[in-house]
Amino acid sequence: MAYKPDRGLIIEFFKELKKNKGAVAGLCLILFFSIVALFASVLAPHSPSELFDNALRLPPIFSEAGTTKFLLGTDDVGRDMLSRLIHGAQVSMLIGLSVVFLAMITGTILGLVAGFYGGLADKMIMRVIDIIMALPSILLAIVVVSVLGPGLENAVIAVSIVAIPGFTRVVRASVMSEKEKDYVQASKSLGASNLRTMLREILPNCMAPLIVQGTLGFSDGILNAAALGFLGLGAQAPTPEWGIMLSDSRAFIESSPWMVTLPGLCILIVVLAFNVFGDGLRDALDPRLKGQG
Repeated sequence: MAYKPDRGLIIEFFKELKKNKGAVAGLCLILFFSIVALFASVLAPHSPSELFDNALRLPPIFSEAGTTKFLLGTDDVGRDMLSRLIHGAQVSMLIGLSVVFLAMITGTILGLVAGFYGGLADKMIMRVIDIIMALPSILLAIVVVSVLGPGLENAVIAVSIVAIPGFTRVVRASVMSEKEKDYVQASKSLGASNLRTMLREILPNCMAPLIVQGTLGFSDGILNAAALGFLGLGAQAPTPEWGIMLSDSRAFIESSPWMVTLPGLCILIVVLAFNVFGDGLRDALDPRLKGQG
């Protein structure tokens, strides 16, 4: 029977996580942006694509020329920045979730097969993974999306392909460690099939590093998708995506700096929150790794 953590271990995990103030702060920020993304249509004061002809590049409310109608100002065509940032959170969080889902499913399958069977299957899978990892992630994403064509869906596919090696290597290492343990050997001796052994016995015990990798992969997915959007290869206008907002506002970096600063800050905060929370999650799941990375 597969090992199942008891209630005491779960309580201990949360105690360890609470000790890491950075991880708690990161989790709070993640929850905040998740709520904003979930209720974007309710929280946004205007439609993200609505144009206000007499309100071009208005500054935020904390500026002398600011107005309460547009709390964070408007862009170069008169769209409300706050509304676009709120809907941008929805797009970015959906991108991160999609990337992690696709990469985790694919990477887990490849890692399970490579780690459990070894031999030729392991060599073939890992050589492909090594080739993918040998290329800079953003360059590989650009190549993939150039082949598939620009667009949000293709950008998600491209970024997911880039993220697969990380999941594959994590799962493979965990499987190779778990498959020699007594509970796996006992399962085999009772006549369990390889598929059952992998899915019911080994995989549940690989979830801890997989969850940490998923958390860190979430931030990488958002960052790479924003980079593709900035280059014009990801989501296309008028989609309110933070990378596109950065790209569209490059020409106004001196005259209207809030147009660049605000979406850039959103990307920075979300990516930093996921990275800090991922580090704290790793430390809580395996205290031996505390302070590393």
